[in-house]
Amino acid sequence: MPKLDDDITYELFKTLEADPNLSQRALSRALGISLGKVNYCLKALIAKGWIKAKNFEQSPNKAGYAYILTPAGLETKARVTARFLHHKITEYEKLQSEIEILRREVDSQNEGYLNQEVSIYD
Repeated sequence: MPKLDDDITYELFKTLEADPNLSQRALSRALGISLGKVNYCLKALIAKGWIKAKNFEQSPNKAGYAYILTPAGLETKARVTARFLHHKITEYEKLQSEIEILRREVDSQNEGYLNQEVSIYD
């Protein structure tokens, strides 16, 4: 089974922890990924023992499930969250660096334009 992407795994864990009763269709909309991908990811998380699916016993919709994080899932969520945070901090720092380079470039270009004499007859 292919390795699950930390971004999607983090978002799934976070979303399911907040509302374990979400349907796969609602998860698909909330995460902005296809229903098939949600199904694949949930099956993978269940196979790894990180979540378990429980039928709603009193629900008229017998296909309804609650996706509960297991103790192993909670530990994994903590590790995935730490990796996700590190990844986002790295992205943020890179973006800050790119912004600073662009600012210097714009400032130097503006300096050049400001130092040019402008004639209305050119």
